[in-house]
Amino acid sequence: MSPTRIALVTGANQGVGFQLAKELVANGVTVLVGSRNFERGEAAAGRIGDGAIPIQIDVTDLGSIAAAAERIRNEFGRLDLLVNNAGISNTREGAVSIADYIQTSRASNVSLDEVRAIWDTNVFGVLAVYQAMLPLLRLSADARIVNVSSTVGSLATNADPAFPYRSIFAPGYAASKTALNAMTLAMMIELEGTGIKINLVSPGFTSTNLNNYEGTESLEDGSREVVRVALLGPDGPTGTYTSWENATIPW
Repeated sequence: MSPTRIALVTGANQGVGFQLAKELVANGVTVLVGSRNFERGEAAAGRIGDGAIPIQIDVTDLGSIAAAAERIRNEFGRLDLLVNNAGISNTREGAVSIADYIQTSRASNVSLDEVRAIWDTNVFGVLAVYQAMLPLLRLSADARIVNVSSTVGSLATNADPAFPYRSIFAPGYAASKTALNAMTLAMMIELEGTGIKINLVSPGFTSTNLNNYEGTESLEDGSREVVRVALLGPDGPTGTYTSWENATIPW
């Protein structure tokens, strides 16, 4: 087995996932750069350099997930850190502004097919990867799972009329993050007393493809909390839902 920490980051070929993979490698972690398209993952790993290894994983494809788990088992013998980062905000071709997205994603007019596709990646994909990778995490002496959510998934926050992003809460992306939070809570309860730690994290409003690059924070700043939590040591907390810096988000 490798003496260095082994991490899998899904959706790591761009955005927050790429930034996290880069910073984990800089901290001595061997990172499996998960990407639905292997060539894009290979290019991303090449930009990061030594310590970054591309791996094909489509979180909506059980065969792809199983193959990734088998490769990790054969090459590394365990997994120390799983970051479920892969996510989509819509299925539309071309750029979609946030203003247009809000208008066409309301409960009264959102496409049910789009909602199903978003949830397939953001909710069921995370559960599928968790199920496949858990046996490998059980082989680690210091295992941690980080699920990348969003503050817009917080029911308590969105129930407050003063919340500035309340208008974008809708059945697609935002509600998928609420469902992800529920899935994560189920995982937290299952893992209590096992030694495997799990944390839920909201990046900042980061300028990425997810929001048509309309985010207000740079990739480095927006990724800070994900990086901080992913680098927590064996004495770090479990069961948290936070944003930068270590600010608790209400469920």
